[in-house]
Amino acid sequence: MCCGQNRQMQRAAMSSVRTPGPPHVPMRVSFINQGTTPVTVRGPVTGVEYRFDRPGARVEVDSRDRILLASLRQLRQIA
Repeated sequence: MCCGQNRQMQRAAMSSVRTPGPPHVPMRVSFINQGTTPVTVRGPVTGVEYRFDRPGARVEVDSRDRILLASLRQLRQIA
């Protein structure tokens, strides 16, 4: 391998090095239990257990878990 190829490989390797950015700060979304019984759901992404302890309970949810909770009939996302 000649020195020109070595420099190209070094440049390619350096361009793929990423500097760490700020830590991920998850967005929060609110859900309300519109069913008639308590509901407990484990977020598929975060593993967090969300407990809606009564009808009408509001819970803040990590937005990464939103899709599963939005698919449940008893829960409704609120603004």
